[in-house]
Amino acid sequence: VQLQASGGGLVQAGGSLRLSCAASGIIFSLYAMNWYRQAPGKQREWVATITRGGSKNYPDSVKGRFTISRDNAKNTVYLQMNSLNAEDTAVYYCNAVMGPSNYWGQGTQVTVSS
Repeated sequence: VQLQASGGGLVQAGGSLRLSCAASGIIFSLYAMNWYRQAPGKQREWVATITRGGSKNYPDSVKGRFTISRDNAKNTVYLQMNSLNAEDTAVYYCNAVMGPSNYWGQGTQVTVSS
């Protein structure tokens, strides 16, 4: 199983980025997909979820700014991030969950300069 995250980088405050996570080795459409992030010195934080049925959930910290989506034909989940601020600086990880099966990608760095 491989989850390959990409799309991170350096962006100015107020800017946007779109992260992608391409999955292989799983039946992607059966998995709920999540994005998490971890800032230096902090615990990993949940950012977004999209269920296999397409329902979406976000914590208040990103609601209205971030949008998760999935393309089952491409085995890919996306995270559109708008109105970025310095507090969004972190390594972003994608995660695939189905019952007891739980897989993590390697992370992609997002740095927001103020």
